[in-house]
Amino acid sequence: MALIFSLIFLISSAVFAAASGEYGFSVEMIHRDSPKSPMYNPSESHYHRLANTLRRSILLNKAVALLDTAEAPVFNDRGEYLVEVSLGTPPFPILAIADTGSDIVWTQCQPCPKCFEQTAPMFDPSKSSTYKIIPCSSPSCALAGQERSCSDRSECRYSISYGDGSHSNGDFAVDTLTMGSTSGRPVAFSRTMVGCGHDSGGTFSTNVSGIVGLGRGPASLVPQMGAASGGKFSYCLTPIGDSAESSKLNFGSNAQVAGSGTVSTPIKTSDRFDSFYSLNIEAMSVGGKRFEFPAASALGDGSNVIIDSGTTLTILPTEFYSTFATAISNSISLERTEDPNQFLDFCFKTTNFDFVVPSVTVHFEGADVPLRRENVFVMVAENVVCLAFRGGDGQSISIYGNIAQINFIVGYDVTRNSVSFKPANCSAM
Repeated sequence: MALIFSLIFLISSAVFAAASGEYGFSVEMIHRDSPKSPMYNPSESHYHRLANTLRRSILLNKAVALLDTAEAPVFNDRGEYLVEVSLGTPPFPILAIADTGSDIVWTQCQPCPKCFEQTAPMFDPSKSSTYKIIPCSSPSCALAGQERSCSDRSECRYSISYGDGSHSNGDFAVDTLTMGSTSGRPVAFSRTMVGCGHDSGGTFSTNVSGIVGLGRGPASLVPQMGAASGGKFSYCLTPIGDSAESSKLNFGSNAQVAGSGTVSTPIKTSDRFDSFYSLNIEAMSVGGKRFEFPAASALGDGSNVIIDSGTTLTILPTEFYSTFATAISNSISLERTEDPNQFLDFCFKTTNFDFVVPSVTVHFEGADVPLRRENVFVMVAENVVCLAFRGGDGQSISIYGNIAQINFIVGYDVTRNSVSFKPANCSAM
């Protein structure tokens, strides 16, 4: 969903076994606009790239409003995170969107008469010795989603659609998923449930071939890793100006978030939106003034916001946003101006990012998270800075975006149902 913080995951270290038997490993993350990224365009300026990512974020927020009738969240189709993995035996490399808001891992497969265009070669399941379609009689077929079906040969088929009309249909199978490492020793996960898409389309970029779901459901890659993840993963996002710097996506024992400054808030359980990591914000404060967050939510599970590392902006209820943003605006000495891209509402004139800001704190249930300047503002032009927040559109769900998460180690523990935050210098990690 990123600035958008579309990040690519490249493996940085191999799996290791701790003395306790717990496993853990880390994956390098780079911004989609980093020179290391296959999506990097050297002819674009920093602010042009920023405008493009904000545009994707705004379009995403409009699409989220359709979630009441959607089969799955729409976060998958914006390419905010990309993961480089290999599928099959021998390993075949694919570059896919990594989505914390959905579960199924799928890629386009040959033959694919109704596929969106992709620049990279397409996975051919007939060339993988470990590929096997799941039969409809298998309990695993139930994990293919509510729209699953059976072929004429009683083979399991998945069908997934998103709020903006994007979709993928195909065979639900098992195969070996492999991640490389800088040590040269690949990490393989056998019998990983994957979708082999033969009919896919929508707003997908030609740079990707599918989606790697990192959501809360059993078909997500996180639980399928078993002991290698232990139901835990974490990341640390670098500031926007440090797009060439990489950070880590950690799994298992490497994902433990602890120590001074660490706070944790519970993940709420929802039968309606079981793929989301939904939390509860009690209030947000500016200086010494506290603004109570609306309790009512379309999530309907005691939570009122989704935390998502792929969404750039933090999306707030419209009335709350207006009051909260006005309080920040009244607390700084910068002159108001217009956003040159016409995306954001509260913008100010400044030629540098070194200006005095009021203290801003997000009061999650059981966890007070103090935000820094880089969590509250984003530089959209050489002389314009804007608040990195936006009001919701209609019935859209509130989202805690990735700018608010910059320079925090954010850890997800689906076993203990908690999300933890720890202040950090992500560029130095």
